[in-house]
Amino acid sequence: MRIAILSCFYPFRGGISQFNASLLGELGKTHTVRAFNFTRQYPQFLFPGKTQYVTPDDEAVPVESTALLDTANPFTWRKTARAIREWEPDIVLMSYWMSWFAPSLGFVARRLRKYCPVVSILHNVIPHEPRFFDKPFTKYFLSGCSGHVVLSEEVGRDLRKLSPKASMTELFHPIYDHFGEKLPRAEALRKLGLPEDRKTLLFFGLIREYKGLDILLEAFGKLGDGYQLVVAGEPYGSFDKYRQIIDRSPAKDRISLHLDYIRDSEVKDYFSAADVTVLPYRSATQSGISAISYHFEVPMIVTDVGGLKETVEGTGTGLVAERPDPECILQKINEFFSNPDIVRQCLISIRGEKARLSWHNFSRMLTDYLQDLR
Repeated sequence: MRIAILSCFYPFRGGISQFNASLLGELGKTHTVRAFNFTRQYPQFLFPGKTQYVTPDDEAVPVESTALLDTANPFTWRKTARAIREWEPDIVLMSYWMSWFAPSLGFVARRLRKYCPVVSILHNVIPHEPRFFDKPFTKYFLSGCSGHVVLSEEVGRDLRKLSPKASMTELFHPIYDHFGEKLPRAEALRKLGLPEDRKTLLFFGLIREYKGLDILLEAFGKLGDGYQLVVAGEPYGSFDKYRQIIDRSPAKDRISLHLDYIRDSEVKDYFSAADVTVLPYRSATQSGISAISYHFEVPMIVTDVGGLKETVEGTGTGLVAERPDPECILQKINEFFSNPDIVRQCLISIRGEKARLSWHNFSRMLTDYLQDLR
């Protein structure tokens, strides 16, 4: 098949761009695939981080793409649809994760659907931090597509609420395997300047309100000297609230902060040092962080929100806290480290999941769905 993918690619940074690059590479092994990129993803005043773009320090691998779509400039939308149509794809794929993209992607989808199926890959349907226009905008996008791929049951339920009759297949979030091999734990801890004789908790990824770092910091303050916490990721917005919790915490000397975007070559350092990854999220669909944890064989402690429970509890790859509050997180941390059998069983389960959640399997199942739509 000739498959066009319209979404963000290099030089945009972040998890969605990495997802698209991995998908492009895997589909390209058996199909003719072309990446159509954004020229602008968000206006800068809407972007809460330091930069949307890869920097030289990121050491990201370039991806060849055709940059056409400015999501804030309607004059580029028709041009994008025309260029993709002229390439004559059999299928068009569009990654979707927030309603800002609905007008531009929905416009393009409607013009291309006359010529070939247009399929969305839905990372989210309802954003983690919702706004009044999310539902009408997202409905507009969804109705322009021929079919949809969801990456968790939670996203599938959200899709059914907004578009009950839409064609849909549920797949999974594949493992991110492009960050290199796991390092010996002692080596990784030395690289981070951390002692080897403490149990190491990891909070990784962009720091946003819904991800509940404050919940984990409150819980960590009640753990003894045998524990250390690594926080690695760029804050989206002010870090003041978290800084205040850290400053008054009795465990503040055992909290290691790395408050920047973590470049690809350094990701392995953090996960190789960790005994467990903690995702104390207030809301979630699925998480790219869990996909990295699987790759590096690090068990997880997550909250019972969105698709996290199905990712972890159903597979035995970690523990699930009943609620996103400090006491529940603290209880699961203590449970995890108090029973060596839990750790052993998690590692066995993770190794099984790594085989199932490969990009090869994802690509094969996606292709089957796309063939059915043609």
